[in-house]
Amino acid sequence: MIRVLIADDHAVVRQGLKQILAGHEDITVVGEAGTTPQAYELLQKCPADVLLLDIAMPGRSGLELMRDAKKENPGLAVLVLSGYPEEQLAIRSLRAGASGYLNKEVAPDVLVTAVRTVASGRRYVTPAVAELMADSLDDKTAKALHESLSEREYRVLQLIGSGKTVSEIAVDLALSVKTVSTYRARILEKMKMNNNAELTRYAIEQRLV
Repeated sequence: MIRVLIADDHAVVRQGLKQILAGHEDITVVGEAGTTPQAYELLQKCPADVLLLDIAMPGRSGLELMRDAKKENPGLAVLVLSGYPEEQLAIRSLRAGASGYLNKEVAPDVLVTAVRTVASGRRYVTPAVAELMADSLDDKTAKALHESLSEREYRVLQLIGSGKTVSEIAVDLALSVKTVSTYRARILEKMKMNNNAELTRYAIEQRLV
């Protein structure tokens, strides 16, 4: 029996995922969480084989949760299910330790196949992600500026790009305004930009928001 824990901040999405997985006798949903802290706590209480994870949740990023969870349980397979296009987060997720990456628009049978694949210890990648992985191995392919950012810096960049203020970002990520300002300063330095307007334009051009 494949034990799945669902972590997504939208109740409707969690319910839909449970309904899809409930129709298969070899899969059972052992828990669901709407925030990364809840997911981390549940993983301590409910042993799971697969973590079905939305990495863009309130609080700590899903990628940070994944790294912590896999440190404690290296055998845990993490299948990222995101609303963002593959070119934005697929490679970043796989590099961080995910066993697979799916866009939320995939068909139900693809989701089930992916869960079974990662539970067996293999990786699951769609043709689109496989092409991105191949491109990332090409030394001639220049890395985008945001590739140098940490997971938290990347999340702050996304929120700045969506038009949120430092104070609003602090609330969203459960951080102090001073900490968010520090992340913003690091982002500007790493990306060699001068202000939020430039960051916002870049985020929109790169389809990060």
